[in-house]
Amino acid sequence: MKVLLINGSPHPHGCTATALAEMIRVFEAQGVETELLQVGSKAIRGCISCGTCEKKGACVFDDLVNETAPKLQACDGLVIGSPVYYGSPNGTLLSFLDRLFYSTSFDKSMKVGAAVVSCRRGGNTASFDVLNKYFSISSMPIATSRYWNNIHGFTAEDAQKDAEGLQTMRILARNMTFLMKSIALGKAQIGLPEEEQEKAFTSFTDGL
Repeated sequence: MKVLLINGSPHPHGCTATALAEMIRVFEAQGVETELLQVGSKAIRGCISCGTCEKKGACVFDDLVNETAPKLQACDGLVIGSPVYYGSPNGTLLSFLDRLFYSTSFDKSMKVGAAVVSCRRGGNTASFDVLNKYFSISSMPIATSRYWNNIHGFTAEDAQKDAEGLQTMRILARNMTFLMKSIALGKAQIGLPEEEQEKAFTSFTDGL
């Protein structure tokens, strides 16, 4: 089992990192390999809808997005962590995720996804919702915890005092590990859900 964790914060030792570190400790204790990727401080532009990825199988901008693609393909689970900026995830992270998910054509179904959000006070559930949409559009089961996957604090020291938030991260990591192992067992014993090869695409502007 391997989990790829993406930190969308520009601060590698901030509140988001504190939450992810709590998860990593649980993963490693349960024998799950982890890799942490720092994204929030990188210069990553957004998707320009050029369609190049459909032809070459990779994004036209050859940067961290293309470097991450094989790591995403190889992992069993993906954790996306972000701070809240104006009630939404970090813009750099969103540009990264838009291009990563759109430019990769490999099957992501049954990879377990989990969103983690850090905030000083508010905007956490709105940001949580945005991140979960990347999983739900990709047939990825979403791991949950005892509460929404967020931690509070203005500094890492604050976040380390959020006992409920840290506990939420530990439970999330355990639940995610269970899901990944259960899916692997189910795949071996009964196989994966049947896929419809031809993708339906509805457009109500056709013929107008």
